[in-house]
Amino acid sequence: MAEKETRILLGNAAIARGLVEAGCHVVTSYPGTPSSEIIPAVVEYKKELGLNTYIEWSANEKVAFDNALAASLTGKRSAVAMKQVGLNVASDSLLSSAYTGVIGGMVVISCDDPGPLSSQTEQDSRFFAMFAKVPAYDPSTPQEAKEMVKEAFELSEAYQIPVILRPTIKVSHAKQSVKISPVKVLDRKADFKKDPERWAATPKYRFVLHKKLNEALKKIEERFEQESRWNYEVKASRDAPLGIITCSVSFAVLMDILEELDLKKEINIFKVGTPFPLPQKRVADFIERHKRVLVMEETDSVIEYQIVDKSKVLGRLTGHIPLQGELTPDVIYDILARVLKEMGMADLEKSGDERLAKLIEDLNIDVRRPTLCAGCPERAAFFAIKRALPRAIYSSDIGCYTLGLNLKAVDTVLDMGAGITLASGFYHAYHQDENDVPIVATMGDSTFYHSGPASLLNAVYNKARFVLVIMDNEITAMTGMQPTPGSGITAEGSKGEKISLEELIKGCGVRWIKTIDPYDVENLIVLLKEARKYTQKRDGGIAVIVARHPCLIRYPDVCRENPVKVVITSDCDGCQYCLDYFECPALYLNEEKDRVEIDRNFCVDCGVCIHACPKGAIIPV
Repeated sequence: MAEKETRILLGNAAIARGLVEAGCHVVTSYPGTPSSEIIPAVVEYKKELGLNTYIEWSANEKVAFDNALAASLTGKRSAVAMKQVGLNVASDSLLSSAYTGVIGGMVVISCDDPGPLSSQTEQDSRFFAMFAKVPAYDPSTPQEAKEMVKEAFELSEAYQIPVILRPTIKVSHAKQSVKISPVKVLDRKADFKKDPERWAATPKYRFVLHKKLNEALKKIEERFEQESRWNYEVKASRDAPLGIITCSVSFAVLMDILEELDLKKEINIFKVGTPFPLPQKRVADFIERHKRVLVMEETDSVIEYQIVDKSKVLGRLTGHIPLQGELTPDVIYDILARVLKEMGMADLEKSGDERLAKLIEDLNIDVRRPTLCAGCPERAAFFAIKRALPRAIYSSDIGCYTLGLNLKAVDTVLDMGAGITLASGFYHAYHQDENDVPIVATMGDSTFYHSGPASLLNAVYNKARFVLVIMDNEITAMTGMQPTPGSGITAEGSKGEKISLEELIKGCGVRWIKTIDPYDVENLIVLLKEARKYTQKRDGGIAVIVARHPCLIRYPDVCRENPVKVVITSDCDGCQYCLDYFECPALYLNEEKDRVEIDRNFCVDCGVCIHACPKGAIIPV
């Protein structure tokens, strides 16, 4: 390989490259946007370079974290990747491992989702770094992310502490020409040194470990003050009254805007790449030299909160930065315009994006909301649920099936596993009042493997009663078609041990379990009614239906092998029941004819819409 070789890489692929260049031995993950592409990229590098790297799609983020940590305790380098809400699941292990520490370098990659674009929160993983008392790196480009990974390993081993890398979605999914470096091959053999006072520390020794952790953080802050190449100042050509402290993608966007407005000579910039522990002396010196300092960071006020003297500081705490949402170019432009006007430095025009938004608004175009794919088996399942039990409470979960909202068959979405736990809670709340209310929980197969068993065990143990429909499309569809334990395929595509959903459900104590293809809508409706009756029997309990049909995106040949072509007859009177309660993107209203028609560009010939017309106007050819 040429020493100066470059490749155009996705941010997550650059992170993966940083892992292999650093000689990482073990990489684990649970898929979740925006982190999902890291593991597949590591797999590709392993094949390309002939590496002996262990790579794992884990059942959930805590499992992934613990597997990586164990490898670190043997002296090997390890990494675990997840999205920001996944860090919630792994948080118990993260906080405890900060005390016990590590041996081989361990990097925790937590990809944040400002916006949020595909998450239930837009939480800031840098706060988790502060909470757990572990150092954090905050890249602004894919190239930086790759290099920060390697430095994070060195820092982790130097201070025997886990280190967080926090790329936001714009870094994870950006593409950049990235400089490739040689791969470091670390020939380390697993060698766990027993030390119960550290690895199995009781509260008495945890106090001692906490003290050592605080001492390590002070040393790391000193290192960030003196050595870190990620904290630097971009100076104006003359004294500037305004300084801006920024980080991550906000830095890159801000520099582009200042260049475009010819303001680079008017404002000093301090770029922070290590937000925790913050290099306090350098930040304080920067603030001292300016009349006002704007702290521009996403997603929250991590840097701003750490600044001791805020008398000159503008930011979220003063209302100059929005309290929520992604700092997109138009948002940053408007922030800059307000601050410059307040300081009498410039009076900028309204942003071009604002004018563009007005033009789009004037076009009066209907925005199509997200919907399940044509032929999605989950649509069939939701349609049957709504038909069979129209007055039920519908608790659901995280995945494609969240879009059951559109079919009016989802009432709650909280987090991974809450489809079951909320159903259990609803039951006990109503049962306390001697009120029998139908409850239907829905959950995908990957989500059930992630956090379903403990939730279901608890519900069975405490004698809850509800119907649980597990929508088994045989893949982790929403985050990029990763395998599940039910598929029996590992992260590298090799054969793993296949875990039966039905056996796992049975092991949780459930006695009523049925499996059906959701395309069989009429029989699924009958089965749902039977399940409801079982929950009402004196000797009944929780009823579980496994609605199994492969995802058509991952397995497109399923419908091609047995196509069911349909037509819409003249009996269609344009009532739009099929559009409102079935919502297949292949069905649309022809306003001129005032009737529903089929868009063959979307239709996959699944034939399920036959059941969606109350007039019987959709029939097979």
